[in-house]
Amino acid sequence: MPLIVHQHSKAHLYSFRGLIYFRDLVDLRSTPVTASTPTPRVAVAFHSGYGHTAVLAEAVRRGAEKAGAEVAFIPVDAITDEQWAQLDAADAIVFGSPTYMGGASAGFHAFAEATSGRYLTSTWADKIAAGFTNSASKSGDKLNALNFMTALAAQHHMIWVGLGLAPGWNALTATEDDLNRLGFWLGAGAQTPQDGGTETVHSSDIATAGHLGARVAVQARIRVAGTSALAA
Repeated sequence: MPLIVHQHSKAHLYSFRGLIYFRDLVDLRSTPVTASTPTPRVAVAFHSGYGHTAVLAEAVRRGAEKAGAEVAFIPVDAITDEQWAQLDAADAIVFGSPTYMGGASAGFHAFAEATSGRYLTSTWADKIAAGFTNSASKSGDKLNALNFMTALAAQHHMIWVGLGLAPGWNALTATEDDLNRLGFWLGAGAQTPQDGGTETVHSSDIATAGHLGARVAVQARIRVAGTSALAA
């Protein structure tokens, strides 16, 4: 059966043998989005100092929702008891922080330290985890922020999901508009000028964050479906 392509901006829907897949958001090898699979719950827990990271968090949320997830959107510097409960109930948590002075922000660190009680009770054990970050420089030591999120997830006994994209913008035929233009694997990395407003967040970085959200939603769906099958 031929592959039918439906193009909608950066997200392309592919039909194959009656199943719908997201390309650029979800690889064709990922689980198909069907009505019979359980609805995963994804939480986006982030700190944003000047609004740039919040733009990426919104993209993560849209990507997860397009992939069929129910999403809780949680700015961690103003987290409520209800939002803590949403984190506890989530099948997956996507962490987000700007990279300041070579690491995650103080606001995100405060949130991470506040999770220590959940570490002691293994409340988040075996949840899916992922992360994204933004800095003013192309490198900006963003990997340190992602490594901190990975360590946080590991201490909670969570299951880390990487970006799942080949690097973009690394060949003569490549462009700055490629997904994963900065070439990260551990999570989504973005770059925004230090004197730029939220409107200067690069469209490729927004699309890459959307891909991460969808990838996490698909992996969470697989986990939920597997858990349900084992319990049957």
